[in-house]
Amino acid sequence: MSDDASNLRIRPGRIRDRGRGARPRSQSFINQVLRAAAKANGGPLTPAQLRGGGRRGGAPRKGRCCRIGRGQKVADALKRQDAEGRGPRQRRVVIKARIVRHKLGSGAAGAHLRYLERDGTTRDGGQGELYGHDTDRADRLAFVERGAEDRHSFRFIVAPEDSDRLTDLRGFTRDVMSQLEADLGTKLDWVAVDHFNTGHPHSHVVIRGKDDLGNDLIIAQDYITDGVRLRAQERATLELGPETDLELRQKLQAEIGAERFTRIDRAMIEETAGNPLDLRPEAGQVRADFDRTLRIGRLQTLERYGLAREGEPGVWMLSERLEPAMRELGERGDIIKAMHRALERRGEERAAGSLVIGSGTEGEPVVGRLIGKRLIDELGDRIGLVIDGIDGRVHHVEIGEIDIAKEARIGSIVQAGRKPNLRAADRAIAEVSQGLGEYRPSYHRKLIDFGHVHLPPGADADAYVDSHVRRLEALRRAGIVERLDGDRWLIPDDFERRALAYDAQRGRQANLRILSSYDLDRQVTSDGATWLDRQLISRNRIARENVGFGEEVTKALETRMDELIRQGHASRTPDGVVRARADLLATLQRQELERTGAALAKDHNLPFRMAEAGEQIQGKFTGTLHLASGKFAMLENAFEFQLVPWRPVIDDHLGREITGMIRDGGGIEWRIGRVLGLGI
Repeated sequence: MSDDASNLRIRPGRIRDRGRGARPRSQSFINQVLRAAAKANGGPLTPAQLRGGGRRGGAPRKGRCCRIGRGQKVADALKRQDAEGRGPRQRRVVIKARIVRHKLGSGAAGAHLRYLERDGTTRDGGQGELYGHDTDRADRLAFVERGAEDRHSFRFIVAPEDSDRLTDLRGFTRDVMSQLEADLGTKLDWVAVDHFNTGHPHSHVVIRGKDDLGNDLIIAQDYITDGVRLRAQERATLELGPETDLELRQKLQAEIGAERFTRIDRAMIEETAGNPLDLRPEAGQVRADFDRTLRIGRLQTLERYGLAREGEPGVWMLSERLEPAMRELGERGDIIKAMHRALERRGEERAAGSLVIGSGTEGEPVVGRLIGKRLIDELGDRIGLVIDGIDGRVHHVEIGEIDIAKEARIGSIVQAGRKPNLRAADRAIAEVSQGLGEYRPSYHRKLIDFGHVHLPPGADADAYVDSHVRRLEALRRAGIVERLDGDRWLIPDDFERRALAYDAQRGRQANLRILSSYDLDRQVTSDGATWLDRQLISRNRIARENVGFGEEVTKALETRMDELIRQGHASRTPDGVVRARADLLATLQRQELERTGAALAKDHNLPFRMAEAGEQIQGKFTGTLHLASGKFAMLENAFEFQLVPWRPVIDDHLGREITGMIRDGGGIEWRIGRVLGLGI
């Protein structure tokens, strides 16, 4: 082609001129933020928004960057269709969702799945089973291992309102997840488990935070908030048919006296927006008789709770506390139902006055028999325990230790409550800083090296001192102590009192301690050192009432005394006083360990040897055993195995070599991370 036929004309410009259409090489940070915010909010921000106001022409969008991620277009279309009321009346499905950030090395994901698989969740009260897209028995360990390095994961609860009418809840959940994959444009790695232990059967779904290409899975907030719910409602409507007028009327009538936040409450709050609710016929409002009857009936219920007031006939004022108060009342009702279900499973019934909610967070700890477990926040790790107390009352206690809650078996004896005593770390800080007014980690370490401070069993000196520094960092943020430099902390004179008050104000959750994994019947006939034996010889017995579980404990103690006499560990004087041998607990524990060790020796084809006081033990930590005398660790070597007292510090070393020293009295000092070798 000749030059004359070409339309190309080169027009050199000035040096460094990139042309009128080119973006500048750099832009200010503020401009970058404004451009990103405008993109996330669907348009440029107005000056009112920059000052914290909402968007023009409506309420501000919810969430931050809510339009970023997969599924946004689908969510927009579904919400538009729902607002226009197209299609049949859909059946309601409640969706609860949570995005969980993962911490490297944390076992929270596995612990959550283990708890979802707990006993008593199936239709027949059996253990729950994980399932997936194409399997009825998903491998929990494999799923956790695949997601070990994921940045996050998604947890959903899918609860159709008419779930009791679904013939196959598992198939329903699979259909919903298949629709999610189509909407998000990627295959999802997920597992689920169905629960039937509440009034409404529901499914728990956990989705990995990776797409089918291994990239981070980002789902638009609108799709999580509304899209999943609308898709599930479509599937429920397809399964059961559209909701009829008669069904809707029956459901709304049931909400009139409900002790929870209802659809009627939400509709009235949205209509009034802080103004009086006028239900007079002459008000000129177009409202069906049935609708007006529902509202008046509901308002009369709310009036009994002090959440609504009729100023003049037909004109009502709603309390600002209506929604939070009714939600709290609904949660309390769920707790009471769970307590009654736990009692019914044991064939027992108690008066309403004997039910106590929120025990163990202050005052005396709760001691009793564990009769029920439930997830309070089923997307998280808050556990509710139902404890039949030794004080004759039934307690509901909230804890946050999902692992120990799973380990505590139904029927075991537990103690729940915050420890009113000062923390050991705070006591050590106060002792080291006494007379100086300062805490110095280097000085604390020297006291340990010279033997003036003894370490707890299994503790390392550096880690021990570092734990005190971390505690001081937390107290510094609370304004209790002051850091002068890297090795000096200013400690106030009333440090112990202020640290104790700080702990008392934190959270509502209680601590849990398993006193015995055996129920009362097994303890009465056991040959080991049981919780009943400790109560018999203790000078400070736990106060109990002669009603409920307290009465059962009193009878069990009397039967246990007769059993100890029969076994030759106690005797009864002519005047009827029972006297136990001085070393009762040690003798019973040794007796149980010898019997258990002999039985295990046949199974493992390895000799058993009893560990003696003052002996140094070493071996591979292969597992744990729950006996009447407590929890024991099994240590194996090439020649024999031993059963020694278990401590939480060794849990992370399962399958590894560990070393310890048996102390007088049956305790053990573990030496984790220390290597034994030849020395001069």
